[in-house]
Order: sequence, then C-alpha cells, then structure tokens
Amino acid sequence: MKKNRKELFFEETLKLVVQKGFKGTTLRDIAHKLNFEVANVYNYIDSKESFLEGYLFNTLHEFCEYLDNIMTSSYSPVEKLKFVISKHVQYTIAQPYVVALFIYEWRNLKEPKLKEFEEKRENYIATVNDIIKAGISQGELREMDDKFATFMVMSSMRWLFSLVTNEENNINPIEIEKQMTDFIFKGIGK
Repeated sequence: MKKNRKELFFEETLKLVVQKGFKGTTLRDIAHKLNFEVANVYNYIDSKESFLEGYLFNTLHEFCEYLDNIMTSSYSPVEKLKFVISKHVQYTIAQPYVVALFIYEWRNLKEPKLKEFEEKRENYIATVNDIIKAGISQGELREMDDKFATFMVMSSMRWLFSLVTNEENNINPIEIEKQMTDFIFKGIGK
C-alpha cells in the first residue's frame, strides 16, 4: 500500500528523531530528509515539541485505555498480565520507532507536560504492580517482592523494539509474544 505524504512525513521524522535523538534533530534535518524546505515542515507539525508530545501522549493513552479494560475484566491476575504482555509485544512489533521514542525521549517534554506524563506512566506501572500483587496474594504467582517482579516484567518488555528495528531480523509476532510470555512466567510463575 502506497503511503501518502503525511504518513511518510511522520514515519521518516520518527525514524530520524530516534536515530539522532530529539535534541540532536533539527527542523532543517527533517526537511532535508524529506527533500523539502524547512517552512514545509510546519504543514505537518507546529513544532518539534508538539511532535514529541503527540506521539508520547497518544501512545500512553492507548496503553492506559487498554489497561483500564483489562482491569475491569473478570480475568484472573495471570490472564490480565498475559494481556499486558501481549499488548506490549504486539504494539512494539507494529510501532517499534514509536516505542523507541517513548523509551528514550520522554525526558525531553517540557513542563507541565513532563510532570503529567510521569504521573500517568507511574500510574500505569502501579496498575501492573497491582495485577502482580494480586497474582502473588491469590497464589497464582510465586512468592516474591511485587515491586521487583513488576520492575523485571516491565524491563523485559522495554527493549524489544531494538530487535524489531533491526531490519535483518525476521520477526513473527506470535512467536515473540509466546517467547516473551514464557520467559516472564518462568521467572514469576508458580
């Protein structure tokens, strides 16, 4: 399927920002990459900051909304955690550069957006911690420090994007999800 100019702009800008870093990427770099004048960049974004905010908050909103649905479901803690893992894996495989931006560049948000983002991200992690804590207390997960378990689960999923952005790797999303789930549950499962 052929991409329109707007899709191409955002795709190439995202890759450039991930490669050079948010601070290291200028509007001139973006224009040069896309072979047009700097003024044309403003046809797509108001500023570099709005570009960053848009991606970070849209991604966080999508994850939080999905997690809210998981939390209101009747599934067991283990099943809820499997849904969390599935969402992270599937999203990372579909949007690896967005995930890379999310992991590396959130600190470049300006106040008050930085504080808002940090609070929402911490709430997300705390909710995942609640799932793990419930799994431990209900005997579905082995006895261990719930905060450490949450840290390990989130860390395990964090760097998956680097595997996906390496174009030499042939990724099967179903196999990666299964391997990630097995890996995590071998550590915290009963």
